[in-house]
Amino acid sequence: MVVELPSARGVLSTEVSDLLLGDEASEIVSIETFALAVPLRTPIADATAAMTHWTVPVVQITTRDGRVGTGISGVHTAPELLCDVISDYYAPALLGTSSEDILGTWKRLYWLPTHWVGRAGAVHMALAMVDIALWDLAAQRAGVPLWRLLGGTAEPVQAYNTDGGWLNLSETELVRDLSSLIDGGWRRVKIKVGKADWREDARRSRAVRKAIGDDVTLMCDANQRWDLSTANRLLPVFEEVQMDWVEEPLHADDLEGHAALQAKTSLDIASGESIYSFQQFSSFIAHDAIRVVQVDVTRVGGVTEWMQVAAHAAARGLRVAPHAGDMMQVHQHLVGTVLSDVAPLIEFIPWTQHAFAERSVIREGYLERPQQPGASTAIAPDARQNWQLRGVGALRRL
Repeated sequence: MVVELPSARGVLSTEVSDLLLGDEASEIVSIETFALAVPLRTPIADATAAMTHWTVPVVQITTRDGRVGTGISGVHTAPELLCDVISDYYAPALLGTSSEDILGTWKRLYWLPTHWVGRAGAVHMALAMVDIALWDLAAQRAGVPLWRLLGGTAEPVQAYNTDGGWLNLSETELVRDLSSLIDGGWRRVKIKVGKADWREDARRSRAVRKAIGDDVTLMCDANQRWDLSTANRLLPVFEEVQMDWVEEPLHADDLEGHAALQAKTSLDIASGESIYSFQQFSSFIAHDAIRVVQVDVTRVGGVTEWMQVAAHAAARGLRVAPHAGDMMQVHQHLVGTVLSDVAPLIEFIPWTQHAFAERSVIREGYLERPQQPGASTAIAPDARQNWQLRGVGALRRL
């Protein structure tokens, strides 16, 4: 559906409008949303969901000079919610304004009436998509990859593999799966936990550690499925098998529970996949509730808020290891761009690589920095033909 909307010049005061428009070439003239359902190689499951596809909501923002900035997200379900927020509520505030006014745009969109129905979740994730698209445009306009625009170094970044260790695998299959990753050269791997019986998680964790040896870094992810009692039962087991971190052990909003758990263990508690704002991250950090900050550019408000969270965490000596809801397309630019004594780390998930024009490159467990201008979010030419969801998204233009 194509809808022509009034420019922001028509709904803002002349003074404000002039500030937002900037140079004519950067003026936003159209906004298109759509979504791709990219099939997984094999069905997978964690403690909260079983999946056969990973869905990628997309926004393409076109400026008067013909440049196209692409913003993305990643969801299990309901991509139309993110697309509708952009098409129906954000587009009128974007069309006719300057794509270069990134921070000003972030604030304007955040404080639209949609704020009152979604400081987190779909509304905030839609803001992230727009923000990513604007940063993509900024890097294209500068003629550099986003990581260079943000001041990052060209050094390779170590990766850990999340494409294995799923909860739907039997114990035998789990051991075989993780062992194959190690045979393939991976030195950091993660398993899913959160079985109905915590003793099964204990058995599976011990079996994996025995199979892969002591020299491989092992993490686990409970996807919020435990209460504090269950988590406390499993902590001694995880200490025994030398887990590097325990991810999302409790409900994502349970600040006191995370703080209590972190106080009882030498292991690091990790969270961030389901934390949507700088303010919430700041509270968890202030209460020593997490020590691995998994800030996700698609959950917080895009690159702008990601940089704020990452800098805050790094300044306090915490590890920043982003959850990759974007399947690492944007995060490969973001990791290692804040001042920290801790080596950057990125989550490797290859599910949607074929959907993008520029694929990530991993060699011997290390990510190589992208070299093309932009944020590596441009969609591959055949992706829409192969995987676009019907009835999701719209085109808005001046």
